[in-house]
Amino acid sequence: MFVSLVTVCLFVGFVLILLYDQYNREGRLIRQIPGPKRWPIVGNTINFLLPLDKLFLYLRKLPREFGDIIQIHAINERTIGFLDPDNIETILSSLRFSDKNIPYNFMRPWLGEGLLTSQGRKWHQRRKLLTQAFHFNILKKYSITFAEQTDKLLYDVQERVNEKKLDIVPLITSTTLRIMCATAMGTSMHESIESVASKYSRAIEEVGKAIIERMCRIWLHVDYIYKWSNIFKAQEAALKDLHTFTTSIINERRTYLQENGIETFEDEESNGKKGRLAMLDLLLEKEKVGDIDVDGIREEVDTFMFEGHDTTAQALTFLIMTIANEPRVQEKIYEELRNIFKGNQNTPTTEELNEMKYLECCIKESLRLYPSVPIILRYLTEEITIGGYIIPRNTHIHISIYDLHRRADLYPEPERFIPERFLPEACAKRHPYAYIPFSAGPRNCIGQKFVMLEMKTLVSSLLRKYRLEAVTKPSDLKFRTDILLRTNNESIYVNFFNRC
Repeated sequence: MFVSLVTVCLFVGFVLILLYDQYNREGRLIRQIPGPKRWPIVGNTINFLLPLDKLFLYLRKLPREFGDIIQIHAINERTIGFLDPDNIETILSSLRFSDKNIPYNFMRPWLGEGLLTSQGRKWHQRRKLLTQAFHFNILKKYSITFAEQTDKLLYDVQERVNEKKLDIVPLITSTTLRIMCATAMGTSMHESIESVASKYSRAIEEVGKAIIERMCRIWLHVDYIYKWSNIFKAQEAALKDLHTFTTSIINERRTYLQENGIETFEDEESNGKKGRLAMLDLLLEKEKVGDIDVDGIREEVDTFMFEGHDTTAQALTFLIMTIANEPRVQEKIYEELRNIFKGNQNTPTTEELNEMKYLECCIKESLRLYPSVPIILRYLTEEITIGGYIIPRNTHIHISIYDLHRRADLYPEPERFIPERFLPEACAKRHPYAYIPFSAGPRNCIGQKFVMLEMKTLVSSLLRKYRLEAVTKPSDLKFRTDILLRTNNESIYVNFFNRC
């Protein structure tokens, strides 16, 4: 009897707290913003229990129905979505609004407090430290490594060129992983690394799925409850594979530096080694002077292996598929490459990569349609007036890059692939925050120039040697809600034909 009474009292208290949260001043302010109909007490929680592919489609309907400012309320969590470039600029351009909460706090068992998830002073220190590893002179050194790994990709394609329906997903994924290891980490993918790398990409996908499923089930936001769930068990198994791989990378590089007597980051820069001025070397050197500890090194290696490998693999896969579906565009890229290389088969230099203006437009247009990171989230720690509404503190801010990039008023015929949108004269007429595949403002992607050079190297080399023919079409793609833009298609197919 006593237990029943306590249970009833707790339930009533819980309901009263939720009602207060929804009808106090902050709740009333949020209710003024358009959004989907709420269920009593639970708000929009039920809407987010859809399968992840159906949830993706549901979220696409909201801007069409409610416009470019949308409110969603799930029990005690309130979220405002922005799709107007002016409002997005207000949020992303200021460090006042750079705090992160859900889902970034759910990433911390994986990424710790690395550059993606850290805040405040720690973020400032890490950003300043890591910016050194992406200086243009260092990127120039990486071009040799890009070319080496591209040759391996070309060899793998040539081995299977007569196959119909060549699945490009594993080829691109393994290539970007090798590139990230050889450049930023300074480690080659030899047998001992390959043995743990085979599980790495799959583990990233499993952890991402766990993070999104936890995010959509508000009761799992409570750590104690989450640790009893099957989702947590799957996440822990995947995290073991992820951390085993990155730990092996760190240990191997540490041993290499000790045995070869490389004392400083600057010494390695001056010795002319091909792309071995590794980000990891910088971290290991800074460890010696106390600027970072062992845990900090692991945080940044986990962060950059994820952001530098998986996001780029997604971007390249969609780009290659799209070019295969656009014969006119493919021929125009090939003509540009012929004019640059004039018949020679040399690997591209940094200067030649910079001449690939039309290919760069194609990359940007592909990232418009298929941004690797489809959403950005922030957390307000202070009240703000924006878009004609007062947004109270303790509110989540949701910026859908995917929907922003498909606004018809910003991009006429938004579903079409039109690289000319990114010619200089067209870009000059567009709001600077209308296109943000690498985020924007002070917390933008630190490695975007690295990614552009990598993508140009791989795609230009493929198109110089092969003509691509579409198998998988954009209409075949079935997207699902995830931390990256992923599809339920396990394979994406392209046919390759030798040009000579």
